[in-house]
Amino acid sequence: MKRAGQKVLAGTEASGTSQTSKKQKTSLYGSEFGEFDSCTSMDWGSLPHHVILRVFQFLTLVDRARASSVCRRWNEVFHIPDLWRRFEFELSQPATSYLKSTHPDLIQQIIKRHADHLQYVSFKVDSSTESAEAACDILSQLVNCSIKTLGLISTAKPSFMNVSKAHFASALTVVFVNSKSLSSIKIDDTPLDDPSLKVLVANNSDTLRLLKMSSCPHVSPAGILCVADQCHGLKELALNYYILSDELLLALSSEKHVDLEHLRIDVVSENPGQVQFHTIKKQSWDALVKHSPKVNIVMYFFLYEDEFDAFFREETPVTHLYFGRAVSKAMLGRIGMNCPRLIELVVCANGLQPLDDELIQIAERCKNLTAMGLGECEVTCRGFIEFVKMCGGRLTQLSIMEEVLIPDSDYSLDRLHLEVSKHLGRMWFPDMMPTW
Repeated sequence: MKRAGQKVLAGTEASGTSQTSKKQKTSLYGSEFGEFDSCTSMDWGSLPHHVILRVFQFLTLVDRARASSVCRRWNEVFHIPDLWRRFEFELSQPATSYLKSTHPDLIQQIIKRHADHLQYVSFKVDSSTESAEAACDILSQLVNCSIKTLGLISTAKPSFMNVSKAHFASALTVVFVNSKSLSSIKIDDTPLDDPSLKVLVANNSDTLRLLKMSSCPHVSPAGILCVADQCHGLKELALNYYILSDELLLALSSEKHVDLEHLRIDVVSENPGQVQFHTIKKQSWDALVKHSPKVNIVMYFFLYEDEFDAFFREETPVTHLYFGRAVSKAMLGRIGMNCPRLIELVVCANGLQPLDDELIQIAERCKNLTAMGLGECEVTCRGFIEFVKMCGGRLTQLSIMEEVLIPDSDYSLDRLHLEVSKHLGRMWFPDMMPTW
Protein backbone atom coordinates (compact mmCIF):
# COMPACT_ATOMS: atom_id res chain seq x y z
CA MET A 1 0.00 0.00 0.00
CA LYS A 2 2.87 2.33 0.77
CA ARG A 3 4.43 1.70 -2.63
CA ALA A 4 1.07 2.18 -4.32
CA GLY A 5 0.61 5.48 -2.50
CA GLN A 6 4.06 6.58 -3.60
CA LYS A 7 3.13 5.79 -7.20
CA VAL A 8 -0.09 7.80 -6.94
CA LEU A 9 1.83 10.70 -5.39
CA ALA A 10 4.49 10.48 -8.13
CA GLY A 11 1.75 10.50 -10.76
CA THR A 12 0.19 13.56 -9.18
CA GLU A 13 3.54 15.37 -9.15
CA ALA A 14 4.12 14.43 -12.77
CA SER A 15 0.69 15.74 -13.66
CA GLY A 16 1.45 18.98 -11.83
CA THR A 17 4.76 19.31 -13.66
CA SER A 18 2.95 18.81 -16.98
CA GLN A 19 0.41 21.49 -16.11
CA THR A 20 3.19 23.88 -15.09
CA SER A 21 4.95 23.22 -18.41
CA LYS A 22 1.76 24.03 -20.31
CA LYS A 23 1.35 27.27 -18.39
CA GLN A 24 4.94 28.21 -19.17
CA LYS A 25 4.40 27.59 -22.87
CA THR A 26 1.21 29.62 -22.81
CA SER A 27 2.97 32.50 -21.13
CA LEU A 28 5.71 32.40 -23.76
CA TYR A 29 3.18 32.89 -26.57
CA GLY A 30 1.25 35.34 -24.44
CA SER A 31 4.30 37.57 -24.10
CA GLU A 32 3.87 38.63 -27.73
CA PHE A 33 0.24 38.05 -28.61
CA GLY A 34 -1.56 38.15 -25.24
CA GLU A 35 -2.50 35.08 -23.20
CA PHE A 36 -4.83 32.63 -24.86
CA ASP A 37 -5.71 28.97 -24.69
CA SER A 38 -7.71 26.56 -26.77
CA CYS A 39 -10.97 28.05 -25.53
CA THR A 40 -10.20 31.71 -26.31
CA SER A 41 -9.44 33.48 -29.59
CA MET A 42 -6.56 35.83 -30.29
CA ASP A 43 -7.19 39.59 -30.11
CA TRP A 44 -6.08 40.46 -33.65
CA GLY A 45 -6.49 44.16 -32.93
CA SER A 46 -3.66 44.02 -30.40
CA LEU A 47 -1.05 42.67 -32.82
CA PRO A 48 2.09 44.83 -33.08
CA HIS A 49 2.16 47.36 -35.93
CA HIS A 50 5.07 45.64 -37.68
CA VAL A 51 3.20 42.31 -37.76
CA ILE A 52 0.05 43.85 -39.23
CA LEU A 53 2.17 45.79 -41.72
CA ARG A 54 3.84 42.58 -42.86
CA VAL A 55 0.44 40.92 -43.39
CA PHE A 56 -0.88 43.93 -45.33
CA GLN A 57 2.09 43.78 -47.70
CA PHE A 58 0.89 40.40 -48.98
CA LEU A 59 -2.69 41.57 -49.65
CA THR A 60 -4.13 42.97 -52.84
CA LEU A 61 -5.24 46.58 -52.68
CA VAL A 62 -8.92 45.63 -52.39
CA ASP A 63 -8.28 43.15 -49.56
CA ARG A 64 -5.99 45.67 -47.89
CA ALA A 65 -8.73 48.30 -47.98
CA ARG A 66 -11.27 45.85 -46.55
CA ALA A 67 -8.89 44.84 -43.78
CA SER A 68 -8.38 48.50 -42.86
CA SER A 69 -12.03 48.67 -41.79
CA VAL A 70 -11.64 45.91 -39.16
CA CYS A 71 -10.58 48.29 -36.39
CA ARG A 72 -8.89 51.62 -35.73
CA ARG A 73 -5.48 50.03 -35.23
CA TRP A 74 -5.59 48.28 -38.61
CA ASN A 75 -6.74 51.49 -40.26
CA GLU A 76 -3.70 53.27 -38.79
CA VAL A 77 -1.42 50.64 -40.31
CA PHE A 78 -3.24 51.02 -43.66
CA HIS A 79 -1.87 54.58 -43.84
CA ILE A 80 1.70 53.91 -42.71
CA PRO A 81 4.02 55.33 -45.43
CA ASP A 82 6.08 52.11 -45.64
CA LEU A 83 3.03 50.31 -46.99
CA TRP A 84 2.83 52.63 -50.00
CA ARG A 85 6.42 52.74 -51.17
CA ARG A 86 5.83 49.90 -53.66
CA PHE A 87 2.60 49.80 -55.65
CA GLU A 88 1.19 48.47 -58.94
CA PHE A 89 -1.80 50.14 -60.57
CA GLU A 90 -3.89 47.69 -62.60
CA LEU A 91 -6.02 49.33 -65.28
CA SER A 92 -8.33 47.44 -67.63
CA GLN A 93 -11.69 47.48 -69.35
CA PRO A 94 -14.02 44.80 -67.90
CA ALA A 95 -15.54 43.95 -71.29
CA THR A 96 -12.23 43.13 -72.98
CA SER A 97 -9.75 42.06 -70.27
CA TYR A 98 -9.19 39.38 -67.68
CA LEU A 99 -7.17 41.75 -65.47
CA LYS A 100 -8.64 43.03 -62.23
CA SER A 101 -8.74 46.78 -62.32
CA THR A 102 -7.82 48.99 -59.34
CA HIS A 103 -11.00 50.79 -58.25
CA PRO A 104 -11.01 54.50 -59.23
CA ASP A 105 -12.00 55.61 -55.70
CA LEU A 106 -9.02 53.78 -54.23
CA ILE A 107 -6.74 55.33 -56.84
CA GLN A 108 -7.88 58.81 -55.88
CA GLN A 109 -7.37 58.02 -52.19
CA ILE A 110 -3.83 56.83 -52.91
CA ILE A 111 -3.02 59.95 -54.94
CA LYS A 112 -4.50 62.22 -52.27
CA ARG A 113 -2.86 60.64 -49.22
CA HIS A 114 0.16 58.66 -50.46
CA ALA A 115 1.54 60.20 -53.66
CA ASP A 116 4.57 61.52 -51.77
CA HIS A 117 5.23 58.03 -50.34
CA LEU A 118 5.29 56.17 -53.68
CA GLN A 119 8.80 55.09 -54.71
CA TYR A 120 8.49 51.87 -56.72
CA VAL A 121 5.54 52.26 -59.07
CA SER A 122 4.32 50.24 -62.04
CA PHE A 123 1.25 50.40 -64.25
CA LYS A 124 -0.14 47.20 -65.75
CA VAL A 125 -2.66 47.91 -68.52
CA ASP A 126 -4.57 45.82 -71.01
CA SER A 127 -4.64 46.44 -74.77
CA SER A 128 -7.24 49.22 -74.67
CA THR A 129 -6.35 52.86 -75.30
CA GLU A 130 -8.69 53.89 -72.48
CA SER A 131 -6.59 52.02 -69.90
CA ALA A 132 -3.36 53.55 -71.19
CA GLU A 133 -4.89 57.04 -71.09
CA ALA A 134 -6.07 56.40 -67.52
CA ALA A 135 -2.48 55.51 -66.58
CA CYS A 136 -1.28 58.79 -68.10
CA ASP A 137 -3.93 60.69 -66.12
CA ILE A 138 -2.63 59.15 -62.89
CA LEU A 139 0.98 59.97 -63.80
CA SER A 140 -0.06 63.58 -64.39
CA GLN A 141 -1.31 63.83 -60.80
CA LEU A 142 1.92 62.64 -59.14
CA VAL A 143 3.23 66.15 -58.61
CA ASN A 144 4.52 65.46 -55.08
CA CYS A 145 6.12 62.11 -55.87
CA SER A 146 9.67 60.96 -55.29
CA ILE A 147 9.60 57.87 -57.50
CA LYS A 148 12.74 55.78 -57.85
CA THR A 149 11.42 53.01 -60.13
CA LEU A 150 8.80 53.42 -62.85
CA GLY A 151 7.42 50.68 -65.09
CA LEU A 152 4.75 50.88 -67.79
CA ILE A 153 3.64 47.37 -68.69
CA SER A 154 1.30 46.59 -71.60
CA THR A 155 -0.08 43.06 -71.39
CA ALA A 156 -0.99 43.28 -75.09
CA LYS A 157 -0.55 45.74 -77.94
CA PRO A 158 -1.36 48.52 -78.80
CA SER A 159 -2.18 50.13 -75.43
CA PHE A 160 0.25 53.04 -74.84
CA MET A 161 1.12 53.28 -78.53
CA ASN A 162 -2.40 54.55 -79.26
CA VAL A 163 -2.13 57.40 -76.74
CA SER A 164 -1.29 60.75 -78.30
CA LYS A 165 2.39 61.60 -78.07
CA ALA A 166 1.59 64.97 -76.46
CA HIS A 167 -0.55 63.39 -73.71
CA PHE A 168 2.03 60.71 -72.97
CA ALA A 169 4.97 63.14 -72.93
CA SER A 170 3.10 65.56 -70.69
CA ALA A 171 2.37 62.81 -68.15
CA LEU A 172 5.97 61.56 -68.12
CA THR A 173 7.29 65.10 -67.73
CA VAL A 174 5.43 65.46 -64.43
CA VAL A 175 7.22 62.43 -63.03
CA PHE A 176 10.61 63.24 -64.57
CA VAL A 177 10.60 66.81 -63.25
CA ASN A 178 9.25 66.12 -59.77
CA SER A 179 11.01 62.89 -58.83
CA LYS A 180 14.68 63.98 -59.13
CA SER A 181 15.83 60.50 -58.07
CA LEU A 182 14.69 58.07 -60.78
CA SER A 183 17.05 55.10 -60.99
CA SER A 184 15.09 52.52 -63.01
CA ILE A 185 12.66 53.12 -65.90
CA LYS A 186 10.91 50.52 -68.07
CA ILE A 187 8.83 52.14 -70.81
CA ASP A 188 8.83 49.66 -73.72
CA ASP A 189 6.26 50.03 -76.53
CA THR A 190 5.39 53.65 -75.77
CA PRO A 191 5.37 56.98 -77.69
CA LEU A 192 8.41 58.20 -75.76
CA ASP A 193 10.31 60.88 -77.71
CA ASP A 194 13.63 62.74 -77.65
CA PRO A 195 12.33 65.86 -75.80
CA SER A 196 11.05 63.59 -72.99
CA LEU A 197 14.47 61.97 -72.72
CA LYS A 198 16.08 65.41 -72.44
CA VAL A 199 13.74 66.25 -69.53
CA LEU A 200 14.65 62.92 -67.91
CA VAL A 201 18.36 63.58 -68.25
CA ALA A 202 18.10 67.18 -67.04
CA ASN A 203 16.45 66.10 -63.78
CA ASN A 204 17.77 62.59 -63.07
CA SER A 205 21.18 62.26 -64.76
CA ASP A 206 22.96 61.55 -61.45
CA THR A 207 20.61 58.75 -60.37
CA LEU A 208 19.57 56.90 -63.55
CA ARG A 209 20.93 53.33 -63.59
CA LEU A 210 18.52 51.36 -65.80
CA LEU A 211 16.62 52.45 -68.92
CA LYS A 212 14.50 49.98 -70.91
CA MET A 213 12.86 51.54 -73.94
CA SER A 214 12.55 48.94 -76.69
CA SER A 215 10.00 49.59 -79.46
CA CYS A 216 9.81 53.35 -78.99
CA PRO A 217 9.59 54.60 -82.60
CA HIS A 218 9.74 58.31 -81.72
CA VAL A 219 13.18 58.02 -80.10
CA SER A 220 16.15 58.71 -82.37
CA PRO A 221 19.85 57.82 -82.02
CA ALA A 222 20.41 61.46 -80.97
CA GLY A 223 18.04 60.97 -78.02
CA ILE A 224 19.95 57.92 -76.82
CA LEU A 225 23.26 59.72 -77.27
CA CYS A 226 21.96 62.44 -74.97
CA VAL A 227 21.35 59.79 -72.29
CA ALA A 228 24.70 58.07 -72.89
CA ASP A 229 26.65 61.33 -72.75
CA GLN A 230 25.12 62.66 -69.51
CA CYS A 231 23.93 59.69 -67.41
CA HIS A 232 27.34 58.52 -66.26
CA GLY A 233 25.89 56.03 -63.78
CA LEU A 234 23.90 54.12 -66.40
CA LYS A 235 24.36 50.35 -65.91
CA GLU A 236 21.59 48.76 -68.01
CA LEU A 237 20.19 49.87 -71.36
CA ALA A 238 17.56 48.21 -73.56
CA LEU A 239 16.70 49.53 -77.03
CA ASN A 240 15.85 48.60 -80.61
CA TYR A 241 18.58 47.80 -83.09
CA TYR A 242 17.57 50.66 -85.39
CA ILE A 243 18.76 53.10 -82.69
CA LEU A 244 22.07 51.29 -82.17
CA SER A 245 24.98 52.97 -83.94
CA ASP A 246 28.74 53.17 -83.94
CA GLU A 247 28.45 56.64 -82.37
CA LEU A 248 26.32 55.32 -79.51
CA LEU A 249 28.72 52.47 -78.73
CA LEU A 250 31.64 54.91 -78.72
CA ALA A 251 29.71 57.23 -76.40
CA LEU A 252 29.11 54.32 -74.02
CA SER A 253 32.85 53.58 -74.24
CA SER A 254 34.07 57.06 -73.33
CA GLU A 255 36.30 57.53 -70.29
CA LYS A 256 33.69 59.56 -68.40
CA HIS A 257 31.09 56.79 -68.71
CA VAL A 258 30.93 54.08 -66.03
CA ASP A 259 31.09 50.42 -66.98
CA LEU A 260 27.86 49.23 -68.60
CA GLU A 261 26.68 45.88 -67.20
CA HIS A 262 23.81 44.97 -69.55
CA LEU A 263 22.99 46.08 -73.09
CA ARG A 264 19.83 44.52 -74.52
CA ILE A 265 19.10 44.93 -78.23
CA ASP A 266 15.81 43.91 -79.87
CA VAL A 267 16.10 43.20 -83.60
CA VAL A 268 12.54 43.14 -84.89
CA SER A 269 10.96 43.07 -88.35
CA GLU A 270 7.21 43.18 -88.86
CA ASN A 271 7.21 43.10 -92.69
CA PRO A 272 9.45 40.48 -94.35
CA GLY A 273 11.99 41.88 -96.76
CA GLN A 274 11.04 45.53 -96.18
CA VAL A 275 13.71 46.40 -93.60
CA GLN A 276 17.39 46.88 -94.41
CA PHE A 277 19.49 46.47 -91.29
CA HIS A 278 22.72 48.40 -90.95
CA THR A 279 26.03 46.90 -89.82
CA ILE A 280 27.90 47.87 -86.65
CA LYS A 281 31.66 48.04 -87.08
CA LYS A 282 33.88 45.61 -85.21
CA GLN A 283 35.95 48.53 -83.88
CA SER A 284 32.87 49.97 -82.16
CA TRP A 285 32.05 46.66 -80.46
CA ASP A 286 35.69 46.29 -79.42
CA ALA A 287 35.69 49.77 -77.86
CA LEU A 288 32.65 48.91 -75.73
CA VAL A 289 34.12 45.64 -74.47
CA LYS A 290 37.49 47.24 -73.78
CA HIS A 291 35.78 49.90 -71.66
CA SER A 292 33.29 47.48 -70.01
CA PRO A 293 34.92 44.02 -70.19
CA LYS A 294 32.16 42.29 -68.19
CA VAL A 295 29.23 43.74 -70.13
CA ASN A 296 26.44 41.32 -71.12
CA ILE A 297 25.26 42.03 -74.66
CA VAL A 298 21.85 40.43 -75.15
CA MET A 299 20.22 40.28 -78.58
CA TYR A 300 16.65 39.16 -79.32
CA PHE A 301 15.99 38.40 -83.00
CA PHE A 302 12.52 38.35 -84.55
CA LEU A 303 13.53 38.36 -88.23
CA TYR A 304 12.79 36.38 -91.35
CA GLU A 305 15.58 34.25 -92.82
CA ASP A 306 16.44 36.65 -95.65
CA GLU A 307 16.95 39.56 -93.22
CA PHE A 308 20.01 38.25 -91.33
CA ASP A 309 22.58 39.33 -93.88
CA ALA A 310 23.96 42.27 -91.84
CA PHE A 311 24.71 40.25 -88.69
CA PHE A 312 27.72 38.29 -87.41
CA ARG A 313 29.86 38.57 -90.52
CA GLU A 314 32.63 39.84 -88.23
CA GLU A 315 33.48 39.03 -84.64
CA THR A 316 30.70 40.31 -82.35
CA PRO A 317 30.95 40.29 -78.53
CA VAL A 318 27.35 39.17 -77.98
CA THR A 319 26.83 37.04 -74.85
CA HIS A 320 23.15 36.01 -75.03
CA LEU A 321 21.29 35.20 -78.27
CA TYR A 322 17.57 34.44 -78.65
CA PHE A 323 16.02 33.63 -82.03
CA GLY A 324 12.22 33.87 -81.92
CA ARG A 325 11.78 32.84 -85.56
CA ALA A 326 13.49 30.34 -87.84
CA VAL A 327 17.20 30.88 -88.39
CA SER A 328 19.28 29.24 -91.13
CA LYS A 329 22.18 26.80 -90.82
CA ALA A 330 24.44 29.40 -92.39
CA MET A 331 23.53 31.94 -89.71
CA LEU A 332 24.25 29.46 -86.91
CA GLY A 333 27.57 28.71 -88.60
CA ARG A 334 28.46 32.41 -88.45
CA ILE A 335 27.63 32.44 -84.73
CA GLY A 336 30.06 29.59 -84.15
CA MET A 337 32.76 31.47 -86.03
CA ASN A 338 32.26 35.02 -84.74
CA CYS A 339 30.71 34.98 -81.24
CA PRO A 340 33.50 33.89 -78.87
CA ARG A 341 31.87 35.51 -75.80
CA LEU A 342 28.58 33.61 -76.23
CA ILE A 343 27.10 32.39 -72.93
CA GLU A 344 23.52 31.46 -73.87
CA LEU A 345 21.89 30.43 -77.16
CA VAL A 346 18.18 29.77 -77.72
CA VAL A 347 16.92 28.76 -81.17
CA CYS A 348 13.16 28.64 -81.58
CA ALA A 349 13.21 26.98 -85.00
CA ASN A 350 15.50 26.02 -87.86
CA GLY A 351 13.94 23.61 -90.30
CA LEU A 352 14.56 20.03 -91.32
CA GLN A 353 18.35 20.11 -91.76
CA PRO A 354 20.40 18.56 -88.91
CA LEU A 355 22.53 21.11 -87.06
CA ASP A 356 25.29 18.72 -85.96
CA ASP A 357 28.22 20.58 -87.54
CA GLU A 358 26.98 24.00 -86.39
CA LEU A 359 26.53 22.89 -82.77
CA ILE A 360 29.94 21.21 -82.68
CA GLN A 361 31.55 24.37 -84.04
CA ILE A 362 29.75 26.47 -81.40
CA ALA A 363 30.94 24.11 -78.66
CA GLU A 364 34.49 24.28 -79.99
CA ARG A 365 34.78 28.06 -80.34
CA CYS A 366 32.36 29.45 -77.73
CA LYS A 367 34.27 28.48 -74.59
CA ASN A 368 31.91 30.43 -72.29
CA LEU A 369 28.70 28.72 -73.43
CA THR A 370 26.72 27.54 -70.39
CA ALA A 371 23.09 27.49 -71.62
CA MET A 372 21.45 26.07 -74.74
CA GLY A 373 17.84 25.71 -75.85
CA LEU A 374 16.53 24.19 -79.10
CA GLY A 375 12.94 24.20 -80.28
CA GLU A 376 11.77 23.11 -83.75
CA CYS A 377 15.16 21.93 -85.01
CA GLU A 378 16.84 18.63 -85.85
CA VAL A 379 20.05 17.15 -84.40
CA THR A 380 21.24 13.56 -84.63
CA CYS A 381 21.83 11.79 -81.34
CA ARG A 382 25.50 11.26 -82.27
CA GLY A 383 25.97 14.98 -83.07
CA PHE A 384 24.18 16.08 -79.90
CA ILE A 385 26.29 13.83 -77.68
CA GLU A 386 29.46 15.14 -79.34
CA PHE A 387 28.29 18.71 -78.64
CA VAL A 388 27.59 17.92 -74.98
CA LYS A 389 30.89 16.05 -74.63
CA MET A 390 32.82 19.10 -75.86
CA CYS A 391 30.95 21.48 -73.53
CA GLY A 392 31.04 19.16 -70.54
CA GLY A 393 29.89 20.21 -67.10
CA ARG A 394 29.88 23.92 -67.96
CA LEU A 395 26.43 23.44 -69.57
CA THR A 396 24.34 24.37 -66.54
CA GLN A 397 21.14 24.73 -68.60
CA LEU A 398 20.25 22.40 -71.46
CA SER A 399 16.68 22.41 -72.77
CA ILE A 400 16.06 20.25 -75.85
CA MET A 401 12.70 18.92 -77.00
CA GLU A 402 12.70 15.15 -77.50
CA GLU A 403 11.30 15.68 -81.02
CA VAL A 404 14.51 17.55 -81.97
CA LEU A 405 16.72 14.48 -81.51
CA ILE A 406 17.06 11.99 -84.38
CA PRO A 407 18.05 8.43 -83.36
CA ASP A 408 20.91 6.91 -85.36
CA SER A 409 22.77 3.62 -85.60
CA ASP A 410 24.93 4.44 -82.56
CA TYR A 411 22.45 5.95 -80.10
CA SER A 412 18.80 5.48 -79.32
CA LEU A 413 16.83 7.99 -77.26
CA ASP A 414 16.94 5.60 -74.29
CA ARG A 415 20.72 5.46 -74.38
CA LEU A 416 21.13 9.13 -75.20
CA HIS A 417 20.00 10.46 -71.83
CA LEU A 418 22.52 8.20 -70.05
CA GLU A 419 25.40 9.43 -72.22
CA VAL A 420 24.41 13.08 -71.87
CA SER A 421 23.99 12.70 -68.11
CA LYS A 422 27.48 11.21 -67.86
CA HIS A 423 29.11 14.15 -69.66
CA LEU A 424 27.07 16.79 -67.78
CA GLY A 425 27.79 15.23 -64.42
CA ARG A 426 24.09 15.20 -63.48
CA MET A 427 20.90 13.42 -64.46
CA TRP A 428 19.41 14.82 -67.69
CA PHE A 429 16.38 14.03 -69.84
CA PRO A 430 15.08 15.78 -72.98
CA ASP A 431 11.97 17.92 -72.59
CA MET A 432 8.67 16.29 -73.46
CA MET A 433 5.95 17.89 -75.55
CA PRO A 434 3.04 18.56 -73.17
CA THR A 435 -0.17 16.63 -73.84
CA TRP A 436 -3.47 18.39 -73.28
